[in-house]
Amino acid sequence: MTTLTHDDTHVAPTVKSSRGLMFALLSALSFGGSGALGRGLIELGWTPGAAVFYRILVASLALSIPTALALRGRWHLLRQDARLVVAYGLVAVAGTQLFYFNAVQTMPVAMALLVEYAAPIAVVAFLWVRHGQRPSRTTVVGAVVAIVGLGLVLDLLSGASVDVAGMTWALLATCGAAVYFILSAQETHLPPLVLAGAGLWVGAVAMGLACATGVVPYATATGTVDFSVGDVPWWIVLLVLGLVTAALAYATGIAAARALGSRVASFFALMEVLFSLMFGAILLGQQPGLLQLAGGILILGGVVLVKLGEPVPELEPTIPDPV
Repeated sequence: MTTLTHDDTHVAPTVKSSRGLMFALLSALSFGGSGALGRGLIELGWTPGAAVFYRILVASLALSIPTALALRGRWHLLRQDARLVVAYGLVAVAGTQLFYFNAVQTMPVAMALLVEYAAPIAVVAFLWVRHGQRPSRTTVVGAVVAIVGLGLVLDLLSGASVDVAGMTWALLATCGAAVYFILSAQETHLPPLVLAGAGLWVGAVAMGLACATGVVPYATATGTVDFSVGDVPWWIVLLVLGLVTAALAYATGIAAARALGSRVASFFALMEVLFSLMFGAILLGQQPGLLQLAGGILILGGVVLVKLGEPVPELEPTIPDPV
């Protein structure tokens, strides 16, 4: 264990925060491509449940060997943190996506996504009630600004009817997303990559059972996916969906939450909406309007305010690198 000097105590939190922001940005960018890629498969004939299942399964397979290497024979760590791994896989991975896709069956996709992305507010409330971490005034203002910006990005000013059943599923998705950020920031001896890999396997099994039992409609198709940039074989789309928007996204998301804390990481993840708009414009030809661009600026401002509202971190224990 390296001994920290007086100067190191001031540098270490800054370096950790910078690394965390980098991981958070990469995670948001990776997650952001899932909507456009998934939409392509759905238009080809896939059901949302099938796309989610294979997305998680591909990610699980991709992280299997790296996860085993990261453990380096320390398989007892999985037994020690079995509850965390199972909760992460069932709720943060499978549950959240299952709830969301159930929500969009009976309510507008934009409204369901907006409700789910109220998760940062749930994280702040949980940390306040459960751990007494009262948010600063700046954090509260940042939360409000970010949520208003998200509403503009999703273009909900035209109004939309709210379905009670759909709203219930969307609220469950909100809880699942909040659990994702909270569990990702939990102290554990598991490297971030191990938690992501093991959790994805739990999620893959859960989604597989959901599809097999008919809880989630299941159908697939072969052929080429028609994107604005050209036709792409379905299997390439599926590989990118699993390797980039799931395996890479979850691993970097956990690393970001451990470095930044669940509150800041959850707000920074709102950037996923902006990247979704970007990929939608490139792959699907969906151009954002002026109100959506204004909303993006508000989201960025809200994230900055939340970061400024965080207390100056004290020196924290070293978190294993995502090897």
